[in-house]
Formats: sequence, structure tokens, C-alpha cells
Amino acid sequence: MVGFTEAHNEVRRPLGLADLSWDENVAAVAKAYAEKLASENCAFYHSMHPDYGENLYWSQGFMPTSQDVTASWASEVEFYDYESNSCKPGEQCGHYTQIVWATTERLGCGMAHCADNAEVWVCNYDPPGNWVGQHPY
Repeated sequence: MVGFTEAHNEVRRPLGLADLSWDENVAAVAKAYAEKLASENCAFYHSMHPDYGENLYWSQGFMPTSQDVTASWASEVEFYDYESNSCKPGEQCGHYTQIVWATTERLGCGMAHCADNAEVWVCNYDPPGNWVGQHPY
């Protein structure tokens, strides 16, 4: 799972942002939540954890890598407008902005297999980002 750290940092570096570091405690929380979602037929909803930001990813029929998962979230950059600090109407960009949140320092991710051969992936971010009204960087 540590490959997530490099994948995230590859997105952050061109913006001049500090690298994230892997945190086993944050990863344990992410893994436990992925297992909870998997135990609920691969449910897909945010934990609303008070201490961490969170990105979720679901897959079925292929085995994504940490690069694939991170690239999926990072691709939302095309829908993010820095000047207005908003997403294009009808699109999501919060996964991207969490990746590039400047004050985030630590990352931890986990994955669990669901009964239907799907997978659910969770990455948690410490400190969290995506504060309303604030730019990510």
C-alpha cells in the first residue's frame, strides 16, 4: 500500500507541495473502514471520521494498482477551477483537492475484497483538507 504515497506525491510535486508520508496508524483506520464497507456488501459511503479526510474507490473486474486508484482521483483536476475554488457544475473534484491539500502531511490507505469479487479502497488524510471556502494550495 505504500505505493500510494509516491503516487500522491507525483500529483503534489508539480504544484510545489510538500511530500506526504505514510502513516501506519492512519492506514489502520483506512483498512478497518474498507473492511467495514466490504462486510456490508461493498457499501460505498464516507465514514465522516472527525480526524481524517477520506477518498473512496470501488472496482470490480480488474485489479487496480495504487497508481490507478490515485490517478482516478487526480483526474478530477480537469473539473477544478483554482480561481473560483470550485468544481465544474455537475462534476466532482473533491478527491483531487484532498490529494493536493497543502496542509495535509500524512496518508494511510487500505483495501478490502467484497463477496462479489469487487474491491473497496480507502485513503485517509491527516490533517484533513477540503475546508469550505479555502483553497487547497
